[in-house]
Amino acid sequence: MSASDRLKRYLTDERGSCTSDALQERLEELEALDAAVGGPDLEADVDLLSAMANETRYKIVRILHTADEELCVCEFAPLLDVSDSAISHALSQLTEAGLLTRRKDGKWRKYSATNRATAMLIALDGSRSVVP
Repeated sequence: MSASDRLKRYLTDERGSCTSDALQERLEELEALDAAVGGPDLEADVDLLSAMANETRYKIVRILHTADEELCVCEFAPLLDVSDSAISHALSQLTEAGLLTRRKDGKWRKYSATNRATAMLIALDGSRSVVP
């Protein structure tokens, strides 16, 4: 059964009948909806969510948000039970996703959480307090 056949069956169930014009109209509405949520913002949001979907990376963002200051790459090793290489890789992914900023200070690299990271954490924290 094709997607349009299923949609026609659904519309018939919901409305009692479904003409070809009604089916076409609904398809156009759905396509407009799809176009409204797509585009470069969707890709950037998926990249951001993917970057947060790992315990080490999520903890790094939480640490930087809570610290409310820059931290040197070397300051993460005592806090995370992963290799230095894994920390560096996580920091790069978070920076690429727009969750961290990186600044070179002499021979050290310092990181801080971006406003976007802070907004994500605030949203997550706020969603925990919502009673279903």
